[in-house]
Amino acid sequence: MSSALLPEFKDIWQKTLHWEPSHSQLEKWEKLYQEIISANRQINLTRLTDPKDFWEKHLWDSLAGIDTKILNLKAPLKIIDIGTGAGFPGIPVAMTCPNWQVTLLDSTQKKIKFINLILEELKLNNCQTLIGRSEAIGQMKDHRETYDLALIRAVGKPSVCAEYTLPFLKIGGIGVLYRGHWETEDELTLKSALKKLGGKITIIKKFETPLTKSIRNFVYVEKISKTPIQFPRPIGIPNQNPL
Repeated sequence: MSSALLPEFKDIWQKTLHWEPSHSQLEKWEKLYQEIISANRQINLTRLTDPKDFWEKHLWDSLAGIDTKILNLKAPLKIIDIGTGAGFPGIPVAMTCPNWQVTLLDSTQKKIKFINLILEELKLNNCQTLIGRSEAIGQMKDHRETYDLALIRAVGKPSVCAEYTLPFLKIGGIGVLYRGHWETEDELTLKSALKKLGGKITIIKKFETPLTKSIRNFVYVEKISKTPIQFPRPIGIPNQNPL
């Protein structure tokens, strides 16, 4: 376990996201941090082990993508976190939105095994895990076009993220693409891909991270029509040959 404690930064939460974590949430985040740091010695979960880095790039970043003007925190929404890794952004989102049912999807068995232990430790009953590739899971009846919200962070090019995301969403559902820098070219290629996938960009929100002052963009896409059955294409194809 790490001897370092996570900072609370309640003033920063208020100033940047107009929200403040409860005492219970702070305790759970601390537990999550300690468990990840401990397990990181056996499994490569994160390179962000410094408490401030972890707070900013895992906790703050995860929740900065949840826009309360677009998403109803109190509604019983069904969420999927695609390529969750060590559980981000899905676990902080599930902790903050107890009415949401969050599915954490990853193709790495070791990571999902670890997340299952974490969910048990934290008594997070509104979370479940799923092992597999999004190209395969997105074609399954139980998961295709059944989610209200899809989150995808640090997975690939914007058009690749869109191909992974849109098949999971119901019509009217929202996808949130967590991005670093965002160029005009990114927007053009994403718009082109979304036309084929049945979606449109609704808003792009730009943030400066509170500690390191780096740029974050959150791209919100809406599903406006059914995604053609050929998408997502077979495993590996979206990455090799982006739309």
